Amino acid sequence: MAKILGLLEEKGKNKDWLLEELKRLKIKLAISPTTNSFEILRTCPTRAINRIHDLLQDDYSEIEEIKTQTKTLHWFFTDIVGSSNPSISTKSQIRKIHQLYAYIRNTDVFQRIGKNSVVLPTGDGMVMGFEDSPETPLRLAIQLHKSLEKYNKSKPLNDKIYIRIGIDTGPVYFIKDVMGNDTVWGPGIILSRRLMDMCGPNQIFASRKIGDDISKLSSEYRAILHPIGDYAIKHGEHLLIYNVYGKGFGNKVATKKGKVVEKQKEDLFANPIKFEFNKVEIRLDVMDEKTMMTHHTWIWDVSNKTKEPLSQVYYDIAGDVPKDFADLNVSIKDEKNNPLEIISLDVNKPHEKKFNVKLASPIRRNQKGRLLILEYDWEEPERVFEYGFSARSKKFKYAFSIPKQVPIKNMVLEVVPGLGIKKRADPPPTIRYSNGKTMIEWETKDRQMINRFSTYEFKW
Repeated sequence: MAKILGLLEEKGKNKDWLLEELKRLKIKLAISPTTNSFEILRTCPTRAINRIHDLLQDDYSEIEEIKTQTKTLHWFFTDIVGSSNPSISTKSQIRKIHQLYAYIRNTDVFQRIGKNSVVLPTGDGMVMGFEDSPETPLRLAIQLHKSLEKYNKSKPLNDKIYIRIGIDTGPVYFIKDVMGNDTVWGPGIILSRRLMDMCGPNQIFASRKIGDDISKLSSEYRAILHPIGDYAIKHGEHLLIYNVYGKGFGNKVATKKGKVVEKQKEDLFANPIKFEFNKVEIRLDVMDEKTMMTHHTWIWDVSNKTKEPLSQVYYDIAGDVPKDFADLNVSIKDEKNNPLEIISLDVNKPHEKKFNVKLASPIRRNQKGRLLILEYDWEEPERVFEYGFSARSKKFKYAFSIPKQVPIKNMVLEVVPGLGIKKRADPPPTIRYSNGKTMIEWETKDRQMINRFSTYEFKW
C-alpha cells in the first residue's frame, strides 16, 4: 500500500485519478467526499490494487486518453524570414516581432475574430485558426502583406520585415500544454506550418483544399490563386500547392525546393491508341499587338477507343517567351463547364509546360465525344504557332484574330511527317474584317483524316 501511495505522489496523481481508474475497472465503492487515497485503496479488492500498481509503474501511465473530438478550423501560420539572423541584434529582432504582432492586430480580420477561434504566438510568428470561413486566413494574409509593403518602403534593408505564410483547412484536437493552458494539435496546424516552411520571402502558400474551394467562389479569387504543381513534404507525402499573389501581396516567384515532377501516367503521345479526336479546334486571339500576347483556346472533342475508361489527359504547351506556369492563366473545363483539376505538372523548361488533367468523369468506350476546353495566355513575338497531333483526328479547325492595323502573312503550312518539309495547306484560309480585327479561318476538308504526328504551322 505504501509503495502505491509513493508512486501516486511520484507520478503526480491525486484521488480523482485513482477514482477514475477504479471506474474504468468497474469497481464500485461507497466513499464520502472526504475519503483520502489511502482509505480508498484499503477498501479496494486485490485485483484492483494490482492493476493500479501496474498502471503506476507503466512509463506511459501519465498520458491521459484524449476524450474530445476534433474540430476543423481554417489555419493561418506565419513567421518572420531570417528573424534569427546573428548579424541582426536581438533588440532589432524583437522590434520586428512586436511590429508584426501590431500589424496583425490592426487588420480588419483580426479585429472581427470569433470567440472560438485559436490564436497562439510561436516566438517570431503566430498561428491562428478561424471557425467561420476558409476565406478568412486568405483575407488576413492579403491585408497583412499590404500593410507590411507600406511599412517596408520607408525602412532600410535591415529593418524591413519579410514574412512567409501557410494556409490550410484541417482538424485539430484541443489539449492542455505543460502549464495546463489550452492548445491545439492535429493535421490542420501541422500542414499549414509545413506550407509556411516551404515559402520564400513574402510568399503565401495555400493547400489544395483551400485553393480548390476558394478559386471556385469568384473570378477575383481565381486571379490570385495559382496552382504551381506538386511539392514533397515529410514522410513522402506530395501536395499540390497554390501560390497566392496579386497587386501588393505575395511573391509570384515560387521556390523550387521540394518541387516534384511526377511521371506522366496518361501521356497521350505515348498512348495514342487509347482515343482519337472527333475534332480539334485551335483559336488564337492576339490581345496586345506590341508584345503579341495571345489568348490560346484549344477545344478537343475526344472519343475513347479502348475497353478501359479514360480518366485523365495530358497537355504539352509552349511559347516564345520564358514564363512561370502561374502567369499563364491556365484554365481547363469540360462541356458542362466543370473546372478540371491539374494533377501533375512539369514546369522545369521555361518555354514549355507539361501537365496531366483529371476528368470530372471517365470517358468510356465509344461514348459520345466529350469536349475539353483549355485556355491560356502566352506571348508569341515570333508570330508563329505550331500544333502537333497526338492521335488521329477526323476534323481540324483554326481560327485567328488580330487588330486590323497589324500587317500579317496569313500562312497555314502543313509539315510533312518525318521529312520536315513544309507546304501550304489545302484549301487556303479565308480572311475577313470585323469590329476592327482581321479574322482568319481555316479547316481541313471533309473526310480528311489527320494522322498521329501530323503537324501544322500558322504564321501571321
